[in-house]
Amino acid sequence: MGKLSVRKGKGLSSQITLLAGLESGDITEVAGIAREVRVPAGQVIMREGEIGDSMFLFAAGEVLVTKNLTLKTGKRGFSQAEKSMVRLDARYVSFFGDMALFENDVRSATITASTDCLLYEVSRADFEALASRSPRLGYSLVRKIATVLCGRVRQGNQDILKLTTALSIALSK
Repeated sequence: MGKLSVRKGKGLSSQITLLAGLESGDITEVAGIAREVRVPAGQVIMREGEIGDSMFLFAAGEVLVTKNLTLKTGKRGFSQAEKSMVRLDARYVSFFGDMALFENDVRSATITASTDCLLYEVSRADFEALASRSPRLGYSLVRKIATVLCGRVRQGNQDILKLTTALSIALSK
């Protein structure tokens, strides 16, 4: 695997949906706290269970999101398996790792570059400093992130309902 290439986020643009609609000065402020990270295909970007303190703006590429599952493998045995959850494409998803901006907890999934990726990493400390300096910009970004998170929760609720229904049908046979 190749090394990560990292530099300041000067190339940040409103093409990243999270930044769409922001004034150019606001994008410049976000670029000032973002580190450009070029990730080669196959490289793990974040690992489930590790403490996270930054999110990634997703400018180009595709990533695979996986989750460790514990499966019962017999009367007394359990085994760990990594399950592919979803493939994310920068054309449709503008950020990931966002929960780390709001809580000091472990990463909920592993994210691996499927293709070469262009990301911009924003640390929690830098985001909080930006929001303190510019409350209007901080509020705008938090509101956009919250809207996406609400959509993810709604989708998760629908997925749980479908799985519960399928399990109920399977167990009733």
